Amino acid sequence: MATRTTMSPPVHLSLPADAPRPAADCDVCAALAGQRSEAHRRGDHSAVSDCNVEIVAHRGRSRC
Repeated sequence: MATRTTMSPPVHLSLPADAPRPAADCDVCAALAGQRSEAHRRGDHSAVSDCNVEIVAHRGRSRC
């Protein structure tokens, strides 16, 4: 088997998706949005992502 001596082609990534919008009249969405803002303020991108997932999942489970 021959050894590859050239570089692989570049990886093309899309821009990150926009953060999900919490429902205006839902207390759970508002609490998650607050947690997301706090996580973003302290630079905890993992927690920001977790909150985004929770907002999407919550809105999918209920009719907020």
